[in-house]
Amino acid sequence: MPGPRKGLLRRLALDTRPLAVPAYRRLLLGQSAALVGTMVTETAVPVQIYRMSHSSLYVGLTGLAGVVPIVAFGLYGGAIADSMDRRRLSVAASLLTWSVTLLLLAQAVLGLHSVAAVLALVAVQSAGFAIASSARGAIIPQLVPADMVAAANTLNFTTGNVAQVAGPLLAGVLVSLPHGFGYAYGVDAVLFAGVLYATVRLPPIVPAAAARAGTRAVVEGLRFIAARPVLLTSFAVDIAAMTLAMPRALFPQAAQTRFHGGIGLLYASLAIGSVLAGLVSGWIGRVRRQGVALACAAAGWGAAMALAGQARTLWLAVLLLMLAGAADLVSAVYRQTMLQTYAPDEMRGRMQGVFTVVVSGGPPLGDLRAGSLAAATSLGVAWSGSSLLCVVLVLGGAVAVRPFWTYDAHAPAPGRA
Repeated sequence: MPGPRKGLLRRLALDTRPLAVPAYRRLLLGQSAALVGTMVTETAVPVQIYRMSHSSLYVGLTGLAGVVPIVAFGLYGGAIADSMDRRRLSVAASLLTWSVTLLLLAQAVLGLHSVAAVLALVAVQSAGFAIASSARGAIIPQLVPADMVAAANTLNFTTGNVAQVAGPLLAGVLVSLPHGFGYAYGVDAVLFAGVLYATVRLPPIVPAAAARAGTRAVVEGLRFIAARPVLLTSFAVDIAAMTLAMPRALFPQAAQTRFHGGIGLLYASLAIGSVLAGLVSGWIGRVRRQGVALACAAAGWGAAMALAGQARTLWLAVLLLMLAGAADLVSAVYRQTMLQTYAPDEMRGRMQGVFTVVVSGGPPLGDLRAGSLAAATSLGVAWSGSSLLCVVLVLGGAVAVRPFWTYDAHAPAPGRA
């Protein structure tokens, strides 16, 4: 029966309605191009540092150099985004990030060979990224109708995951060439112009009730989250998923000792799974019980990770990691959508600042947890054992917090307690 089949395909297909909004469409295309460039740079920087220093310690410092500014400026940048025109803030932060990319290009072309200089540039660039992310995340609900916010976030995450696959692959080719680091940073600089153009073309986007930027505004944002179980639990679920069930730091050991190769597939599998899930994500925006859906997706991530940690063949591990990546896309969309629609507009910048901190800070903490636990116990315990703990904590905690478990996306009154 072709009719029912076509109807099912339409319900499953990626919801592209937000693309009918010109401002959103330009911003999505610009962000997608820029993210490819960002992933090129994020791949090139550690490779360049290792070639200069021949030390994995210095490579590890790139994560620290990036996380600290993201935490500080993610929170403060969110407060600024609630106090001024978010378009102007996004343009200013993007110009800062772009300028750092040009400086990375300059140091590569001039052959400075300074690890300290590259780490300092990474720190400044991370600060600009945190502020821009806080502003752009708060902009989305003001560009598209409320019933399209989930679809817009799905498009953002899907194109972002495509970039996470394409960027490192492109970087791998570029850095292998003579003067390859210059090419890599040059490509990033060119692609980043797309998001600058799209952001400049946005209309002025002023918060509904501007707040005064500062430490007090940051504290108000944190208190707002702490007093609302729906938001607090959504962040707790993500932290549990990333710290307890993120095995990224174990991929090199698994590739060498268990699978005897396949390191590239292991790293790419999560993003590939997210992209494939995005292509059949039309149903996501129609789910009302988003708290239940978020908890189940996060638990699905943990369960798939636990099974992947027990896989003895590379193909099975990759398939399970792809399944985990698909679950991660679903949980990310609901987490972002709940945050954007539950909080009032005058708090959205600060909410996005906290979101940036959690999303960017969780995986490095997961890497630290996985590496330390593997050194103290075994690969299987560090990978599968903590992933199972994630499943238990996520489901148990979600059910225990009744406002989160019963959250209805169609109910009115955003910002409710």
